[in-house]
Amino acid sequence: MSLGADYLHMDVMDGHFVPNLTLGAPIIKCLRPHTKGFLDCHLMVSNPEQWVDDFAKAGADLFCFHYEATKDPMTLIDTIHSKGMKAGMAIKPNTPVDVTYEFASELDQVLIMTVEPGFGGQSFMPGCMDKVRELRKKFPELDIEVDGGLAPENIDLAAKAGANVIVAGSSIFGAKSPGAMISLFRTTVEGAQPNSAT
Repeated sequence: MSLGADYLHMDVMDGHFVPNLTLGAPIIKCLRPHTKGFLDCHLMVSNPEQWVDDFAKAGADLFCFHYEATKDPMTLIDTIHSKGMKAGMAIKPNTPVDVTYEFASELDQVLIMTVEPGFGGQSFMPGCMDKVRELRKKFPELDIEVDGGLAPENIDLAAKAGANVIVAGSSIFGAKSPGAMISLFRTTVEGAQPNSAT
C-alpha cells in the first residue's frame, strides 16, 4: 500500500470451485488491524453465500463472488450490502458478459477474469477485452476490474477497453521496482479512465 496501491486484492480459493486452496476469512481478520487499505476479497468458491457473514466480520470491504457459483445472484448481492460490504460479481473468460447486465445497477464492481481463475502467473487473454468494452459502453459509471496476466505490455489495452480497477500480482511482485510498476499502471489507466484504482 505504501508503494501506491489503492486496493489489496485477496484471492480466496476453496479447492472446489477452483483446484487451488488459499486463504480465508481468518487471514482477512488478522490483516485488517494492520491496514486501512481497501480489502477487495475475490471469492473463487462454491456456495459463496455461506461466507458472507465471516468476511463481513473479518473486515472485508468488498465481497466479489463468481456468477457461475451461485443460483441467486440478486439475493446474494442484497445480503452482501446488508452486511455493510460492497458487492462485486466476477465472470470467467468463457462466461458471456451479458449475464451481468441485469445485476449491474446493484453491483459496485464487475470483475472480468482475463485468465482462468485458480492460479497466478497465467498469460493475459486479450479476447476478454471485448467484454470490458461492452460493459463500459452500457454502464459508463460502473467500476470494471480486470484480473489475470496484467503487465506493462497489455495494460494500455485493458485501460483503453474501459477497465478502471487493475489487479496485478506477478508483474508487481516480480518487478525490480514494484512502486514504479504500480505507478506505470496507474498513469496508464488514469490516462484512459477517470475513475480508476490500482
